[in-house]
Amino acid sequence: MRRFPDPDPGNPDHRSPISYLLWLAAYQRNAIFLGALYGIVQVLAQALVPAAVGKAIDAGIIARDQRALLWWGGAVVALGTIQAAAGILRDRAALTTRLGAAYRTAQLIARQAARLGATLPKRVAKGEIVNAGVADIGRLGEALAETARGSGSVVAIAVVAAILLHTSWQLGLVVLLGVPLMAGTVSLLIRPLHRRQQRLREQQAELTGRAVDIVSGLRVLRGIGGEEVFADRYRADSQRVRAAGVEVARVEALLDGAKVLLPGLLTTVVVWLGAHYVASGRMGPGQLVAFYGYAVFLVDPLRRLTNAAGRLTQGHVAARRITAFLALRSEFALRAAAPAPYDGGYGGPVSHEGPAPYEGPCEGPVPYEGPAPLADPASGLIVAPGRFTAVACASPADTATLAARLGRYTDSTVTLGDTPLGDLPPDEIRRRILVADNDDRLFAGPLREELRGRGSDTELERAVDAACARDIAEALPDGLDDLVAESGRNFSGGQQQRLRLVRALMADPEVLILVEPTSAVDAHTEARIARGLRDLRAGRTTLVFTTSPVVLDRADHVVYVQSAKAVAQGSHGDLLTDVRYRSVVAREESA
Repeated sequence: MRRFPDPDPGNPDHRSPISYLLWLAAYQRNAIFLGALYGIVQVLAQALVPAAVGKAIDAGIIARDQRALLWWGGAVVALGTIQAAAGILRDRAALTTRLGAAYRTAQLIARQAARLGATLPKRVAKGEIVNAGVADIGRLGEALAETARGSGSVVAIAVVAAILLHTSWQLGLVVLLGVPLMAGTVSLLIRPLHRRQQRLREQQAELTGRAVDIVSGLRVLRGIGGEEVFADRYRADSQRVRAAGVEVARVEALLDGAKVLLPGLLTTVVVWLGAHYVASGRMGPGQLVAFYGYAVFLVDPLRRLTNAAGRLTQGHVAARRITAFLALRSEFALRAAAPAPYDGGYGGPVSHEGPAPYEGPCEGPVPYEGPAPLADPASGLIVAPGRFTAVACASPADTATLAARLGRYTDSTVTLGDTPLGDLPPDEIRRRILVADNDDRLFAGPLREELRGRGSDTELERAVDAACARDIAEALPDGLDDLVAESGRNFSGGQQQRLRLVRALMADPEVLILVEPTSAVDAHTEARIARGLRDLRAGRTTLVFTTSPVVLDRADHVVYVQSAKAVAQGSHGDLLTDVRYRSVVAREESA
């Protein structure tokens, strides 16, 4: 079997639901094989029970042979024991298959989400990811788990048909013709079920996405009085999902009715013919009981086959959504050029000619030390290494644009030293450059573990003091060992901002980029944070996007950006003579 690449989002196999299901089957081949084997043994033991009962009646009861009765009675007990043991092992293997396929798919989804990074929220709705990680992985596992029962059912039907042909070719022919006829009738319902399930799946993803958005922004909605508007929209969307669910239920009801009606008709025909043969003397009473047992027995494997068809249909729908997600590519790809030689920590070849002059539109060179400034040629912004640089942007859009460029969240010509970020692996960029903004989330769990990362408790204490977050820890019942609720909802906006700053400081990257890190705190706290940030990050490259005069006054160097271009630079005091800068920082109206 061809192996499904793992992981390779650009591989065409990721776009084929059948190929993905085959790869999952190959990945779980041992569990699937054992499940099929135990399933075959279980149904074979069950299929032979009517024959043993018929022999016990003819050879034991009617012939009054006690020894034969005990022999065939013991055979029935032995077959029942084998059936029970094999059924338990089959269900165990099926559970292993289901969980293995689900968790393996969950791993691929998580890796793909990490690989897409900043591209993920731009390309996929939150509800789509939630549905894929909750509903779709379960349907895939259930589809593969049905192979154990489905394979056993096929073997059971074949064995029973062979026994019937050997005993009475007419009854055997009825079974051989009736089973394909039922399968064909059921298949007519599978295709419309497939289409409606696909439509329902898409609408469920949209509804889940809207629910996630409402829950995430509930505080804002209450503030602006928009709860009723969004509630009405959610109600309308949920009604559309309900209608789509009803359409699916109609087809499923027809399918469930066919599962009962068609096997029942086949059973009726077989029993009627068997009774006719007994009345004419062509069969014995024991054989009639056996034939009735076979007819009743056939209902179960036929039902399992139709269930397997339904599960596989749902699995195919889920696989289509998952493969579409796995096939997504990032907004930009790693350039084919080989990266520059490692320079001991700055990401570019060491220059022995001294630092290059500042080539942006600002007048005069930017004094900096070290060989690796972070430079954005498109805006003319250069961040000197080892210094505390502040950038005041005329609009929030400029802030978002520059932060995304410098952090390599969008394709750009930004360089770290002489090395373009496009030539560095994404993991290397994330290790050396950290962009922290106010959209970052706090994760549930112990606060100490959330903030500390790989650092020590001593380093954590210094970071807490630098971010002016000591009062937050002291107010908690268990201090830093207290638990963080989901998304940090047990903290206020200003507390969350300071805790996120602690976490960013603990990461201690080579280049730390902070986006408005003090926008939700008062001026006194803001001054303490600016002082603590400068002291803790001394000798490290720190870039802060802010329009706060308190933070700007603490910076070693300030750059003013307008229309995504660096248009002025210097100290905070010097730039206050520029009316454009002053209108943004001092909140004055420009002339």
